[in-house]
Amino acid sequence: MPPVTQLYLVPTPIGNLQDITLRALEVLREVDTILAEDTRTSSKLLNHFEIRNNLESFHAFNEHKKLAGLIARLQDGETMALISDAGTPSISDPGFLLVRACQEQDIAVECLPGPTALIPALVNSALPSDRFVFEGFLPVKKGRKARLESIRDEPKTVILYESPHRLLKTLEQLSTELGAERKASISRELTKIHQETVNGTLSELIEHYKKNTIKGELVIVIAGK
Repeated sequence: MPPVTQLYLVPTPIGNLQDITLRALEVLREVDTILAEDTRTSSKLLNHFEIRNNLESFHAFNEHKKLAGLIARLQDGETMALISDAGTPSISDPGFLLVRACQEQDIAVECLPGPTALIPALVNSALPSDRFVFEGFLPVKKGRKARLESIRDEPKTVILYESPHRLLKTLEQLSTELGAERKASISRELTKIHQETVNGTLSELIEHYKKNTIKGELVIVIAGK
């Protein structure tokens, strides 16, 4: 028989709360503890579905400190679910260190399928989706130029995450490095009321976002070389 799962990675909606799966709700109700990136954000989700469970913080600033203690509790038989503020844990969110530590200690882990922003953005872009590269967030300073250069020569479609206040800077750098006519797409506020996808060349996208207010988390999809 396969080992009994002790740690579940549970994707949560990236906007519309109805996108959570029935199985995700079942797991969140049955585990002993829910580890959340931000307990305030996750409390809204849990309260909406009337889930009353032990909730603890687990985020980028405390994951190293809490890791050993969580592993010890899992080894003692406690079951846990890890959730991020939105989407699938460990995809540009905390989770990798805990999963790796569980694997090293033969603690059974299971990741449930569910929401993540990169796939809807890729499909909405109308760019080739048979082969793609997910780069997450670009480095803010060190290593940024090298990453941009690697994207320039990448033949596959490239997916980036970006924050609103850095979007124009990133688009301008991409335009300089890849060429102003490289095709790209930007999706924001996916699954929410004001969701939007804008397709065009990098130069067209720059002009668009110079004239329009940028809000919400963003996904940039770039055509391969």
